[in-house]
Amino acid sequence: MPTKLLPVAVLLSLLTAAAAQAQQPAVVFDMGGKFDKSFNQAAYEGAERWKKETGKEYLSFEISNETQRVQAIRRMAERGANPVISIGFSQKSALEQVAKEFPKVHFAIIDEEIKAPNVESIRFKEQEGSYLVGAMAALTSKTAKVGFVGGMDIPLIRKFQCGYEQGAKATNPKIEITSNMTGTTSSAWADPTRGAELTRAQFAKGVDVVFAAAGGTGVGVYQAAKDAGKLAIGVDSNQNHVQPGTMLTSMVKRVDVAVYNVMKGWEPGLQVLGLKEGGVDYAMDENNAKLVTPAVKAKAEALKADIVAGKIKVADYMAGDACKF
Repeated sequence: MPTKLLPVAVLLSLLTAAAAQAQQPAVVFDMGGKFDKSFNQAAYEGAERWKKETGKEYLSFEISNETQRVQAIRRMAERGANPVISIGFSQKSALEQVAKEFPKVHFAIIDEEIKAPNVESIRFKEQEGSYLVGAMAALTSKTAKVGFVGGMDIPLIRKFQCGYEQGAKATNPKIEITSNMTGTTSSAWADPTRGAELTRAQFAKGVDVVFAAAGGTGVGVYQAAKDAGKLAIGVDSNQNHVQPGTMLTSMVKRVDVAVYNVMKGWEPGLQVLGLKEGGVDYAMDENNAKLVTPAVKAKAEALKADIVAGKIKVADYMAGDACKF
């Protein structure tokens, strides 16, 4: 007997559903890899959360050199991935190019803005979280000297530095701050040896609390702090566990939440996440509970409330604000 034909509308509906079911999100990690214990790893954890909750798989690729970006994003789009999420500002030009080639594919980028109808952009108010950890550093320092070690010398990392210095100076106007950048190329994100060297040099000047915003390079900063019996502050992911007893806190940037939200429900346009939106914060857990005194925590919470309420305006380096203290 001949098979009964399905109505065209029903057939199309089934085909559309099957295509949607077949689509997988994709994450293109940038230099440093998904286990950098920092920025990329936060993105990885967000993707893994989505995977665990949905029971579905996602595609991923780790960039090992700058020439791979366009090819990696394009390959994901060709494989039918949707959405395709690029991790990091460095992928902006590559994503702009590929997004034009695949207008029906949804893309997203973390830490940059691309104005295109098929791209979701997520940025953070890093200066707000950095302000809080700067205040905590100044309040905790016994020498009134704190430090900052950045990764690649770019406006985004200057944004962290600017916020950190504002928070430290607002808490103690006499605080001395020593700041260094690791380098001017993307290799600055994965150079723990250089990070350790810069940190030891800061300690030699009397610094006793250092904040690293340097990706995988921060691992060297934290090791140097542990070896010297000083304190360090982590970044992006909660890094308090990396060197327990050494990490005063971490400036948490919820890249994990951003990636999870994109996978869960892509939306075009720009999303900007600060303290008010839960996009940045400082981390407290069993690893640093004994390092942060009740008075320091109370001060951090008060400053946080004032920033959320708009009583404190933290200068944004990338918006052209001057870092005045």
